[in-house]
Amino acid sequence: MLTRKQYELLMFIDKTLRETGVSPSFDEMKDALGLASKSGIHRLIMGLEERGFLRRLAHRARALEVTKMPENRDGQTPPRNVKFTPSVVKAEFAPPPPPPSPFQGAKVDRHAEGMEAVQIPLHGKIAAGTPIEALQDNSNHVGVPVDMIGRGEHYALVIEGDSMIDAGILDGDTVVIRRCDSADTGDIVVALVEEHEATLKRLRKKGDSVALEPCNKAYETRIFGPDQVRVQGRLVGLLRQY
Repeated sequence: MLTRKQYELLMFIDKTLRETGVSPSFDEMKDALGLASKSGIHRLIMGLEERGFLRRLAHRARALEVTKMPENRDGQTPPRNVKFTPSVVKAEFAPPPPPPSPFQGAKVDRHAEGMEAVQIPLHGKIAAGTPIEALQDNSNHVGVPVDMIGRGEHYALVIEGDSMIDAGILDGDTVVIRRCDSADTGDIVVALVEEHEATLKRLRKKGDSVALEPCNKAYETRIFGPDQVRVQGRLVGLLRQY
C-alpha cells in the first residue's frame, strides 16, 4: 500500500526513466511533487525502497531502478493520469456479540470452552518501516485474549514491512495497541508523524529531540523535533497466524 505522494513519486521516476534513461534529480522530484524540501523526497524514496518498488544502484549517482509497479483493482498498472486511491482488503470477522464489555472500546466474547476473547477495532495496516498514512477503518474487529490487555481503549493494526523484525514483529503480524498520548523511552509505539503519517517504532527521547528507531539494521533511525511526533498508542501484545 502506497501513500498518494509515494505513488506520485514512483510514477514520475518511472516516466523519467522511460523517457530519458536517467533518474530524475532530487530537485526535479521535489518540484514535480510540489514539496518544500528534498528531505521529503528522501523519506518517500526510503518508503518505496522498503516496499520493494525502488532499488538504489550502488556506486552510481542519481541511479534508481523501478523494480515493480503498483496494481489497480483489475490487476493492471494504472496510467499516470488516474488519481490514486488506496485500497484496503477487508477480512471477514465474526460480528461482535451484544453483551457490554468491561473494557473501554471492546466487547467480550465468551466461548463454549469458557475462554474469553475481547473484540477490539482492527484499523487496518501500518508500516513497520517508513510511515504510511494512518488508516481509520473501524468496521472490522479482531478477538484477543482478555489477559492480553488491561483497562483502557485498545485497537489492532496489521504490520506491513520488516523494519521491526529484531523485536520479533514480522510482516503480517497483528499488533495490539493501548491508546495513549505519552510513552517512555524504549517503548514500542504508534507515532503520528507531522499529523498525517503513522508508524510503529521504538521511541527514544533525548532533550527536545524524538527518535523513531527501527529494529532492523537495514533501516535508519529518524530524528524529529518535539512538535513533529505525537504518540498514538503503545504496543501491549502481538497475534500471529501460521
